[in-house]
Amino acid sequence: MNALKFLGLFACALISGLSFGAEVNVAVAANFTGPMEKIASAFGRETGHKATIAYGTVGKFYAQIKNGAPFEVLISSDAETPSRLEQEGLAIPASRFTYAVGKLVLWSAKPGVVDDKGEVLKRGAYRHLALANPKMAVYGAAAVDVMNKLGVASALEPKFVLGESVTQAYQFTASGNADLGFVALSQIYQDGRFASGSHWVVPAELYPRLRQDAVLLTKGRNNPAATELLAYLKSEAAKEIIRAYGYEL
Repeated sequence: MNALKFLGLFACALISGLSFGAEVNVAVAANFTGPMEKIASAFGRETGHKATIAYGTVGKFYAQIKNGAPFEVLISSDAETPSRLEQEGLAIPASRFTYAVGKLVLWSAKPGVVDDKGEVLKRGAYRHLALANPKMAVYGAAAVDVMNKLGVASALEPKFVLGESVTQAYQFTASGNADLGFVALSQIYQDGRFASGSHWVVPAELYPRLRQDAVLLTKGRNNPAATELLAYLKSEAAKEIIRAYGYEL
């Protein structure tokens, strides 16, 4: 191989290397933890990029992004927050899209506690009911909407155990510290099977549609890993994972 050809191949390899192996800082809604772990792993294998992920509530992420947190992508639990960030110049216009529609479930780690119509809420024969803080978490606000529509919110409020996120509400319920709790379907469902215990999939008409949007934040504008992660989230491979956790698309 002559020197000129070698240098040409070396330059191509160098340029190619520069386009791979980037890192992206991602803020991800707590309800999407399970799917995102699998998506991030597959994304890394296919692109060579690394997704560094923080999980939490959309309310907390919004405040952090406003205060300059280094997030480059937001995978939210709602549509309103990405839209607001777009309007405030903190997200890239036209990058926002809906990646999933979530579902709310009333769940107990114990069999026979939650009936298939949610009548347990009206009976109130339990000590603690877990839910995410409705002021910070979309799934918590949805749970309050359900209880208001059923006319039981005021009576049940003394039983509330508030988690910072839907993940913490799930942990309270799974550990037995709460007899039952409102959690995301994705936390107790995968590949057609529900977790052990008892559950009620809350009818969609009892709470606002949980449309979940993703958006490219301004800090990720020039990061190829950020734009490629959002593109991957739209791929059939990612959609298959998302559906497996019970989300609608």
